[in-house]
Amino acid sequence: MALYVLGDLHLSLNSDKPMDVFGAKWAGHTRRLKESFAYLTKEDTTVLCGDLSWAMSLEEAAEDLRFIDALPGRKIILKGNHDYWWTTAAKMQALFERLGIGSIEILHNNCRLYGELALCGTRGWFFEEESGGDHDRKIMNREVMRLEASLKAAGEREKLCFLHYPPRYGADYVCREITDLLKAYGVRECYYGHLHGPGQKGAVQGWVEGVHYQLTSADYLGFAPRCIRD
Repeated sequence: MALYVLGDLHLSLNSDKPMDVFGAKWAGHTRRLKESFAYLTKEDTTVLCGDLSWAMSLEEAAEDLRFIDALPGRKIILKGNHDYWWTTAAKMQALFERLGIGSIEILHNNCRLYGELALCGTRGWFFEEESGGDHDRKIMNREVMRLEASLKAAGEREKLCFLHYPPRYGADYVCREITDLLKAYGVRECYYGHLHGPGQKGAVQGWVEGVHYQLTSADYLGFAPRCIRD
């Protein structure tokens, strides 16, 4: 029963958004994802760090969600910036039940358990990159509240944090609203996605201020989930 992580599947089984337009690295990525997951078992758990589907609605995302459900093991999903199909947990769960999807769990304002470990997370936000002013501040504050709700739900358990946006980037960017929460709740591992291509050069990885950071974007990991507990 191992724990894996992977971000940015960018599936488009029911829409016209082939990822190979972004370079040869993405060619055949859906097939490569399926082949990589074939090594997992039904007892394994994978956290998927957002940007799961290019779909614009929940119904349009159905085929991509079926694809994820068919992958071996339990899947825990969180929202990415391109997951425009994402809606309320109740509507998503209703779709899961209608489609017979039984292996996908939603990480949103809650935590999920893997043995004695608490799996916590939210989308996060690149506040300083955006130009929306008060609007972006409201989004950031909401994401901080969601992350704290997730961390609180974990109680005294050891916590792993999963985000879509990196809370640190390059030499200068730090989202203190997020990193302060990680410190306050004793989080020592943080996994994130979002970064692709040249942007991955600025990925902060390894130990910083008592937290170990790791980039999980699918193109960075060769479209194979990375084992973080076995």
